[in-house]
Amino acid sequence: MKEAAPPRRLRCAIYTRKSSEEGLDMAFNSLDAQRESCEAYIASQRAEGWLCMREHYDDGGFSGGTLDRPGLKMLLEDIEAGLVDVVVVYKIDRLSRSLMDFSRLVEVFDKHGVTFISITQSFNTTTSMGRLTLNILLSFAQFEREVTGERIRDKFAASRAKGMWMGGFVPMGYDVEGRKLIINEAEADRVRQMFQRFVKLGSATLLTRELVAAGSINKRGKPIDKGFLYKLFRNRLYLGEAVHKGTSYPGEHQAIITHELWDQVHAILQESPRQRAANTRTQTPALLKGLIFTASGVAMTPTATKKGSRHYRYYTSMDAIRNRAGEGTDGFVRLNAGMVEGAVIQNIRDLLRAPEIAARAVEAARRSNPDIDVHDVVTALAGFDGLWEALFPAEQARIARLLIERVTVSADGLAVDLRTDGLGSVIREMIAPERRQAA
Repeated sequence: MKEAAPPRRLRCAIYTRKSSEEGLDMAFNSLDAQRESCEAYIASQRAEGWLCMREHYDDGGFSGGTLDRPGLKMLLEDIEAGLVDVVVVYKIDRLSRSLMDFSRLVEVFDKHGVTFISITQSFNTTTSMGRLTLNILLSFAQFEREVTGERIRDKFAASRAKGMWMGGFVPMGYDVEGRKLIINEAEADRVRQMFQRFVKLGSATLLTRELVAAGSINKRGKPIDKGFLYKLFRNRLYLGEAVHKGTSYPGEHQAIITHELWDQVHAILQESPRQRAANTRTQTPALLKGLIFTASGVAMTPTATKKGSRHYRYYTSMDAIRNRAGEGTDGFVRLNAGMVEGAVIQNIRDLLRAPEIAARAVEAARRSNPDIDVHDVVTALAGFDGLWEALFPAEQARIARLLIERVTVSADGLAVDLRTDGLGSVIREMIAPERRQAA
């Protein structure tokens, strides 16, 4: 008689999971308990050729509602590499709580000839009955998950209706103590100033420039931008209210601003953004005043017209202003201010990237500071775009006067002459704040 062939060895991978991180720092935690039970089950099947793999596929602190888990990903990679024959878990929901996700996993198991075993829910996925049992158990697991979610959402809504703080990112102006919002006086004063300053300026663009120039940051330590301001101005939390799905309730926390200030801000916000932008432009100083000339040497001066509620800015030659009869002739020149200023600034940006301008900048800066570092000058020139965008209009006009010697407008376009001495002054101003910050 021939001896019976020994059973084929089956490599068994144990997968463990726990949704929360509570207790994971203990010497013997939930993951250890799951693994110990699975190892005992595999040992009982040794006669069938089952062998426990040494690799640990553990996910502590990960929800079963998603497949984005490091331990599970490593397990799937080893399955695709042909290193696993059997996947053993303590309970089905340790692998997944989603029926759809689990069906995907079963497809992967079938594709690579892997058997799935739950030691506390005896069935085998290679049989039709095992698959039926699996689907029933997973349906109840998903039902339990959805009911739990509904219960949490209902509790959240009821708590918000009572004005309670339900967690999340703490807004500027408040701190959290004992799960309640408490006013942070220093931050609250900054919030009030932002509301009040917006009422005075009527422009989030101008306010943002002021705040950036002053080095203001939000609660996360990032520079304040227009998006932050709009969220701030629309947050009814600052009125002492709690909002849930568009409905406001009296909050447990104290208000930072008054209803009167809120109404003033929102009266401005309800105005057309285009109209507010036009109002901002009318407050913007002429960038090229005293710097722009025609090809024949005639100065061009800032002018403005108003049509309805819209304002239009121009640079007009003095010949045209003195003699309107010249309109339509070569001697009459009137250019859109915004387009000219944009073209000049772009021209300056292009010039500052040129190597010969960098060399002139180093030379100009060294006249007042022979020890200045070339790397600092190059870095400052590279950061010109960021500096320019951070400045408010009056500062931009001042920098323009330092950099520009003359702008000449002709039929062929415009030409910009840089001031070498002014270039050195701007470089020194750009380097000084960096050094102060580094110190």
